[in-house]
Amino acid sequence: MKLTKTFLSTGLAALLAVAASIPANQAHAQGAVRSAYGDWQLRCDKPPGAREEQCALVQNVTAEDRDNVGLSVIVLKTADKQARILRVLAPLGVLIPSGLGLRIDDKDIGRAGFVRCLANGCFAEVVLEDDLINQLSTGTQATFIIFQTPEEGIGIPISLAGFKQGFDALP
Repeated sequence: MKLTKTFLSTGLAALLAVAASIPANQAHAQGAVRSAYGDWQLRCDKPPGAREEQCALVQNVTAEDRDNVGLSVIVLKTADKQARILRVLAPLGVLIPSGLGLRIDDKDIGRAGFVRCLANGCFAEVVLEDDLINQLSTGTQATFIIFQTPEEGIGIPISLAGFKQGFDALP
C-alpha cells in the first residue's frame, strides 16, 4: 500500500467465509476463536469447497455514541499466501463515493473505496503493504471514518493492542 492519502483497493471479488455473509454485529459468531491477542481475535473456519482452513484477525466494534453503527475489521492472508488484506465491513447507509477513511494515532492515512455491498453491509478492502502493517503494529489506535453525508463523518476507534502479535500468528 502506498501511503499517498489514497488507499489502493484490490480487485478481489470473492469474499472469504470469515465475514462474507454476516452482519457486522454478528461477525463474532463466524469461525472458531483460536486465540486472542489484546483486543483482536484469531478466528478460523473452513470455507465450503476449500482444502484448507482460512484464518483471520478480527475485531468488531460499535461507535460509542451510535450503537447501531458498527464495523468488523478483518485482516487475513489470501489462500495462496501471496497477499495480505485489510477488509472492513461497514453498515448499509454509508456514502459510497466518500469511501472509508483511516487515521492511525494522529496520522491521516487516507481513504479506501468500497468494493462491494451486500444485504448486510458494504466492504472496503485494501492490500496491506509493509508500511501500513508497521503503522498498525506500532500504533495504539486506528480510527475508521465512515460518512453518512459528505459533511458528516463518523469516526469509530479500533484498538491496536495485540495487532502485531495477532498478525504474526496468522498462518
